[in-house]
Amino acid sequence: MMGARRGHFRLESGHHGDLWLELDALFLRPARLRPAITSLAKRLAGHGVDMVCGPLSGGAFVAQMIAIGLDAEFSYTERVVAPQADALYSARYRLPDGIPVAGRRVAVVDDVVNAGSAVRATLAALREGQAEPVAIGALLVLGRPAAALAEDQGLALETVTHLDNSLWKPQDCALCASGAPLEDLIA
Repeated sequence: MMGARRGHFRLESGHHGDLWLELDALFLRPARLRPAITSLAKRLAGHGVDMVCGPLSGGAFVAQMIAIGLDAEFSYTERVVAPQADALYSARYRLPDGIPVAGRRVAVVDDVVNAGSAVRATLAALREGQAEPVAIGALLVLGRPAAALAEDQGLALETVTHLDNSLWKPQDCALCASGAPLEDLIA
């Protein structure tokens, strides 16, 4: 079961939000995810995917399960540059050495996409490796930024479910304006 907290949080993207999901517990019993994984795999199957890639950690776990369902190759990205507190989308991810991605049609999969920082950085790493991203997939999409990211990148967005969510640039944050204490989650 996934836990949720309400508050005032700085996210990896640099945005501020009022919702933090505790996702690690999702992966304690992977079989419980089977219906959602099967649903997402079916949605991604129509995109001619031959590789599934997800950012460590939760995204990689989901991507690996999707790759099994699609009988596709699997890869992951890992964060190598931590985000800067005062910048949006400053985190950087890399592919592991020795995993060929050039020419592969890749679905980038994450457990949850909010602002899309990890997905955005994974797309950059794949394009640097000359892969062809074709879709973004997530078990859960929060708010509108994921749809905007997919549209900007010319990619399909596939999700199992969607929830509304508030997200602000730091200078526009309603919670900062109200004096709510900020919990930094970008470490």
